[in-house]
Amino acid sequence: MALIVQKYGGTSVANPERIKNVARRIARFKAQGHQIVVVVSAMSGETNKLIALAKEMQAVPDPRELDAVVCTGEQVTTGLLAMGLKAIGVDARSYTGAQVKVLTDSTFTKARILSIDEANIRRDLDAGKVVIVAGFQGVDADGNITTLGRGGSDTSGVALAAALKADECQIYTDVDGVYTTDPRVVPEAKKLDTITFEEMLEMASLGSKVLQIRSVEFAGKYKVKLRVLSSFQDEGEGTLITVEEDKNMEQPIISGIAFNRDEAKLTMLGVPDTPGIAYQILGSIADANIDVDMIIQNVGHDGTTDFSFTVNRGDYAKAQGILETVKQKLGAREVTGDNKICKVSAVGVGMRSHPGVASKMFKALADEGINIQMISTSEIKISVVLDEKYLELAVRVLHRTFGLDQ
Repeated sequence: MALIVQKYGGTSVANPERIKNVARRIARFKAQGHQIVVVVSAMSGETNKLIALAKEMQAVPDPRELDAVVCTGEQVTTGLLAMGLKAIGVDARSYTGAQVKVLTDSTFTKARILSIDEANIRRDLDAGKVVIVAGFQGVDADGNITTLGRGGSDTSGVALAAALKADECQIYTDVDGVYTTDPRVVPEAKKLDTITFEEMLEMASLGSKVLQIRSVEFAGKYKVKLRVLSSFQDEGEGTLITVEEDKNMEQPIISGIAFNRDEAKLTMLGVPDTPGIAYQILGSIADANIDVDMIIQNVGHDGTTDFSFTVNRGDYAKAQGILETVKQKLGAREVTGDNKICKVSAVGVGMRSHPGVASKMFKALADEGINIQMISTSEIKISVVLDEKYLELAVRVLHRTFGLDQ
């Protein structure tokens, strides 16, 4: 008997029939003697509808009230799934994040989990119940409802698995595992049987939409055994995300090509080349709760330098406004921007022991006439910023160059 946490995404619970399918799947696991905790997302499209409703009331919705509205999507699914299980003779109980209680900080719309009280869940499991928990949400110390940011149900699932010391956390989605790249862009993409947490963390942070990055961080930190599966197939082992790469096998140099369209670049030209300038620019951006990705500072000439960085496209206008204010303080020459860029990345732990990956990547792009605007590297990834119009071509070329279609 194992304790298994299963998380079902929005497409898996998109309508009553799919919720009934999920109930039948859970019942099969329960019949095998396993203890099951289920974390669910809102039904597909529901969160977007709720956000749209909030924006009809207030152009920029109050964050606390927005959380109170959008968390209801998951609560609907938990109740429906509990009913679906009871209808086929499986005892189940639903909980909101606050009822569990999933304690978070007070950063509305982007809260972080601080602790989970698993007492109620343990009691119900011991009584033979299936426990269903609303993903994506929690409660702060003052009793306010909070949400964890888009895709936060993955984080809820992994955090519960960590708190309960579950044997496995299964993430059910509309794909049957993690692929070498998005099969919609490259039909020859292959499903990976295993991938390391390091690689998955890079893939998630670089735009692979299979798992939310915070859920992978959580799983790696607490050594939660994580498996990605399809809720539309009864067969298949999915992709297992492991702590260590298999030392007995020759590691492929590159495991996957990730990409992200949701990028924008900002540059401040003619910045005084003095100590602390990076802090003065990025401190204001951080204070506005805007995440910065790639950063490049050019070599100084005539006492000035150019400073570039990338942000999420949704934060582009806000960040640009902040930089215009900072420009006045610093006496910089100009702020320029481009919100029609993308990021393409090659990821693989095999890079550590194989030199020449970067030059191979750059040559492949050059041969197609694709200009590289920015480069960022880590021990197991190389990322480049390109003009958005080259995204699909670059992904296909690199997937083929590194033999991922073999």
